[in-house]
Amino acid sequence: MSFARVRWACRRGMLELDVLFQPFVENHYQALSEADQATFVRLLECEDPELFAWFMGHQQCPDAELAEMVVRVRGRAAP
Repeated sequence: MSFARVRWACRRGMLELDVLFQPFVENHYQALSEADQATFVRLLECEDPELFAWFMGHQQCPDAELAEMVVRVRGRAAP
């Protein structure tokens, strides 16, 4: 997926997710390995309610790779 499409996919229906995804994609996505970029794209394919629950810590993501990416995105969201 092109960088422009990834950036577009980071625009979500929830402000809380936008605040996490947009800075991550702008500042860190291109430095990821191809495998990690693919994992990030898979994460973006998840539904907003699932993502919200994972990022807010209400639920644990059942997929280990996606769970690790959630931790990475959340860890880099802070200024």
